[in-house]
Amino acid sequence: MLKIMTLLALMLASAAHANPAGTIRVIDADTIDVGGDRVRLFGLDAPEIGQPCVLGGQTIDCGRWVSDLVKARFEGRNARCNTRDIDRYGRQVATCDVDGKDMGSVIVTEGWAIAYRRYSEIYDLDEKAAAVAGRGLWAAAMDDPEAYRAASNAAPAAPAGACNIKGNISSNGRIYHRPGNRDYDRTVINEAQGERWFCSEAEARAAGWRAARN
Repeated sequence: MLKIMTLLALMLASAAHANPAGTIRVIDADTIDVGGDRVRLFGLDAPEIGQPCVLGGQTIDCGRWVSDLVKARFEGRNARCNTRDIDRYGRQVATCDVDGKDMGSVIVTEGWAIAYRRYSEIYDLDEKAAAVAGRGLWAAAMDDPEAYRAASNAAPAAPAGACNIKGNISSNGRIYHRPGNRDYDRTVINEAQGERWFCSEAEARAAGWRAARN
């Protein structure tokens, strides 16, 4: 019985971390859903939704800009991914092939993300090619995404009192996160972008936000 239970546990663990394959739904420039699995693309890093940059003398939402470009290229196409790790948010960290091409390589070569050298040098040459050609983000003035996240996370958290529900606006719409939700700590509220704090779930729903799934 013990051997059977051990084998079953190993089979379940393997299934939970099976390589994702299926239709792509783009979350942002470095995060996608593949056949229902949330995938963080390995070896690259893109600006966050709401992260500003200066392009052509104008300040734009750099994260939204590159996310839309990735979406236009890959949304609805089929991918086969190779999982390398599971991150702290439960996402599979993977490289993904689309029509025989490495999706991450395409994204970095087009300048829609930078090489994430803290974890890998896999896209180092792709980034250098994009930088020399001035493609995508390399035509803009932008903070390093990791540095931007660190600065944002160091900002004041919830306002005084019990109003600690985060009303976030993303590609998935208006979603509120409660303390204890999976993405609560990494969600940064930018009131200039229309995001806000709520004192209760009822208040959030009345304002048009819906609850986060996790």
